[in-house]
Amino acid sequence: MAGNATKAFQYLDRATVAGWENVAHVKQDTDLTALHTDKRWQPMLTKLEAAVAAMEARYNQPLKKQLDAIYASDQGSRQQIEGIQKQYGPESAQMRALWKEMAATDSINLGTITALLDSHGWPTKAEVGKMGTETVFLVVQHSNPPTLEKYFPMAQQAAERGDLSKPALALMQDRLLMWQGKPQRYGSQLTQDAKTHKMVFHPIEDEAHVDERRAAIGMEPLASYAKRFGLDYQLPAK
Repeated sequence: MAGNATKAFQYLDRATVAGWENVAHVKQDTDLTALHTDKRWQPMLTKLEAAVAAMEARYNQPLKKQLDAIYASDQGSRQQIEGIQKQYGPESAQMRALWKEMAATDSINLGTITALLDSHGWPTKAEVGKMGTETVFLVVQHSNPPTLEKYFPMAQQAAERGDLSKPALALMQDRLLMWQGKPQRYGSQLTQDAKTHKMVFHPIEDEAHVDERRAAIGMEPLASYAKRFGLDYQLPAK
């Protein structure tokens, strides 16, 4: 997006070497669209797909394939939100149709994932890879308070054994606390102010030390996170 294709391919190569396995996201991510016509794009993609194929040879292939399809459907409509809002507006018929489509998809995915969790438990990285376990997280995260509350202990166990990232668990914990009307711990959840209609952080427990908690589990400073939502955030004085 900065116009530096060489550096972009260098980082994509480093991601491949480091074990990045989400081929579908690389292909769908509109941030990378400018690279598609570059002669280095296809060789990079071929190298990534070969690396992923080698990793996936050890996986539970039917389950991994099912989770890949769920990830694509979960993220497919969400990747359209920004573009449709800009083109038609947040209250447009097009946005309402997208929300309706997203809700229907989420409902189908949730039924599949809860059945998996109830019968199999949280899948491990050894079975489905990092993206497979993160897909389970995404579907539960996009569900509802009773579902999130039911499966949060299972997510905690998965994080403790290394089968779910700590930042993902933090997002889940923050959302559950917000739904319970309690302050969040990591500052991941935002809400719309009823008066200004602008995005604001849901109240944060011990906000002056939130960056220390975030750093401890590998999350970026809250000010950097806030910029993604167009917010100019400063930590309160300690």
